[in-house]
Amino acid sequence: MTPPHAGLALPHHPTARLSLRLLPLALAALVSACATGPGLQTPATAPIAAAQVAAAQPAPLPVAAPAPAAAPALVDVVPQPATPDPIAVDPLRPTELLDLGAPGSQTDLWARVRQGTAIPDLQNERVEKWQQYYASRPDYVQRMTERGGRYLFHIVEEVNRRGLPTELALLPFIESAFNPQAMSSAKASGMWQFIPGTGRDFDLRQNVFRDDRRDVLASTRAALDYLQMLHGMFGDWQLALAAYNWGQGSVQRAIDRNQRAGLPTDYDSLRMPDETRNYLPKLQAVENIVANPQAFGLRLPVLQNHPYFVSVALDRDIDLDLAARLAGVPLDEFKQLNPQMNKPVILAAGTPQVLLPYDNASQFVRGLRQHRGNLASWTAWVAPKTVKPAEAARLVGMDEAQLRSVNNIPKGMLVKAGSTLLVPRSAHRTEDVAEHIADNAMLALAPDVPPLRRQTFKAGKKGDSVAAVAKRFRMRPEQVAQLNNVAVGARFKPGQAVTVMVASKPTRVAAKAGAAKRLSKPAATARTRAN
Repeated sequence: MTPPHAGLALPHHPTARLSLRLLPLALAALVSACATGPGLQTPATAPIAAAQVAAAQPAPLPVAAPAPAAAPALVDVVPQPATPDPIAVDPLRPTELLDLGAPGSQTDLWARVRQGTAIPDLQNERVEKWQQYYASRPDYVQRMTERGGRYLFHIVEEVNRRGLPTELALLPFIESAFNPQAMSSAKASGMWQFIPGTGRDFDLRQNVFRDDRRDVLASTRAALDYLQMLHGMFGDWQLALAAYNWGQGSVQRAIDRNQRAGLPTDYDSLRMPDETRNYLPKLQAVENIVANPQAFGLRLPVLQNHPYFVSVALDRDIDLDLAARLAGVPLDEFKQLNPQMNKPVILAAGTPQVLLPYDNASQFVRGLRQHRGNLASWTAWVAPKTVKPAEAARLVGMDEAQLRSVNNIPKGMLVKAGSTLLVPRSAHRTEDVAEHIADNAMLALAPDVPPLRRQTFKAGKKGDSVAAVAKRFRMRPEQVAQLNNVAVGARFKPGQAVTVMVASKPTRVAAKAGAAKRLSKPAATARTRAN
């Protein structure tokens, strides 16, 4: 999806941060050791009792003793309180006890999708084309539906809670094949494929440390908010879906064009790009396959009607790979459930919970309680001024090549003042990164080139073209044309004054203190020579 709709005037949508640390422990569902996890099959799991909370009380984390040597100044960090008891809950129903053995949990999740469809069906050649496309690729459908099985319960739950058509829960199949790491050529990202501007409109933060367009819960909340807004604008789900793909401005202009021509304004009657014209038929094809997979020679994985994952509160920064190890989850699987992280550390102030498979949440709680030593080996450093990467590395006690690599700083660039860099924690530095840094960290770079100054010269006897001047002074033709108020393809007349930008020459300073006294004329000073 690549809708060009940045800059919407929308009501504020607060980020979906679950206040897990504030939940009464009597209502919290703490995961204890279980025989099996839900996965994609039927689990043999007992209900989670609230009384089990006391069995997993974490011990206070040790704080390293101060080292004698002073560390680089790491700004904008605040000490965190002692680690409270982590709890594991269903993030959509955090006050309800989880009972994966309840009869309702064994319902086929696909049946819930089939029962809640409400958008008028399409029946045309495009739908048949996409049905054949998917039917001829059973391996692709299998991978796509198995991957979607991680997230589908939570999406269906949210769709049902809002009273929306359940076809909308299938939309990530079309957008990203349920890949939360997907990135399009138009920079649309995540399962729901938000472009940067629309993501910001719906309060999906994108900064140095995280990109909430990839966050499973936050992006689902934002996508359904957006779809509901579009349905309110057009009063029609087919047009709302077209606008989700094409942009509401484009759909509205197409409607206005048909109205002026006295033509119908329904989805089938509008003139639109091929991508949008195929968008709803793709969704219809997937809906038809879900409704009757056997008719297309396909099998869908068994999905039970309960959460695949639960959430566990975080109150301390923690390295990504350590969190995965404590949970006993392969790092790739951990990233599939927590794909919003941009760096090898999770900042609790910006990401107050992690999502984990049911059984692994129990292991994570125990591992967190038993862990000794620092949880995070990285922290944030805010550049107090514009610096070279080598100087920044020296200030934080880090190898320059490592600093460039972990912060994605190419060669030939300066780090501008106010930029936030990921740097190693000092041995005695255990404070976590402050919330305003976790939420707003940015990296701004500038070319590391000498300052430029204007210089004027006269064109030769035969004149000079803009392109020739640009090549001679290593400028872009557009720059030369703009400086001289001429067209890019223009040619300067013989003797015409031409303005260019050149690098300032370094000022030469006399080697001896008394040398300046021997200069007889003010015009001969270093300052006036540079002018």
